[in-house]
Amino acid sequence: MGTVGTGTVPGQGLTWSLRGRGPEDVPVPADEGPPGGLPGRQATGRGVRVCVVDSGVELDHPLVGPVESSWVVVKDPESGSITVEPTDTGDTCGHGTACAGIIRRTAPDCEIHSVRVLGERFSGTGDVLMAGLRWAVEQRFDVVNLSLSTTRTRFAPELHGLADRAYFSRTVIVASAHNTPVESFPWRFASVISVGSHQEDDELHLYNPDPPVEFFGPGQNVSVPWLGGRTIRTTGNSFATPYVAGLCARVLSGHPRMTAFQLKNALYLSAANVHADPRPHTAAGDTRDDSEN
Repeated sequence: MGTVGTGTVPGQGLTWSLRGRGPEDVPVPADEGPPGGLPGRQATGRGVRVCVVDSGVELDHPLVGPVESSWVVVKDPESGSITVEPTDTGDTCGHGTACAGIIRRTAPDCEIHSVRVLGERFSGTGDVLMAGLRWAVEQRFDVVNLSLSTTRTRFAPELHGLADRAYFSRTVIVASAHNTPVESFPWRFASVISVGSHQEDDELHLYNPDPPVEFFGPGQNVSVPWLGGRTIRTTGNSFATPYVAGLCARVLSGHPRMTAFQLKNALYLSAANVHADPRPHTAAGDTRDDSEN
């Protein structure tokens, strides 16, 4: 038997029971979401704040456009203290610029913000990643693109808690699966939208009926912006992830009150390989199988 409580933890707003209160006491304004999960043509990401936690973003790249804010996670080599500071240093290796460009291409009117957690040669540490992601969640960005992960299991519990915190505060973390079959985080967590890549030429996404990777996006031999105003062709789950993040931004621009689980459902319904198959129902709403009648 569980412990009987008052219903709310002081200062946390955590409610686990309703006593003496009814539906009229907890009204929730909601958006139903787009029909079939597909964002309308007018949904371009306007008003949606997307944060790219990566290697930074080249601030004047023509295929990225305006970057609303740019930050860097700094770790003091002597004290070990970590801070998040504004920066104009741009991108250290091109990876973040590629992700930002794909988001811009998919959701052209969204706001793009950057938090740099990787250095040159894609180097980075788990504690710096944690600090950058934590800061992004605290800023309550609508969508966080995380085209990287950590294999260090010691960070998994804290990452899991942070991913859940984002989920419940309506910050959607879109996380890239590792490019090789290894255990890494946070894409393994159900509270994020996890993405791998497919080889289709069309810009579409697929649902994976055998998770933990939930969705596949275009990420093989794709053209992406790179350092110096250039473009390159490259492959990886990293580049499928911002496509899905851009789709989330488009859906949210038309339906800003959608929750993270509603967004997942919208992506599921609009996946190119998901086909609704109406089945007969009884008057009580139970599914009926007439195959043997």
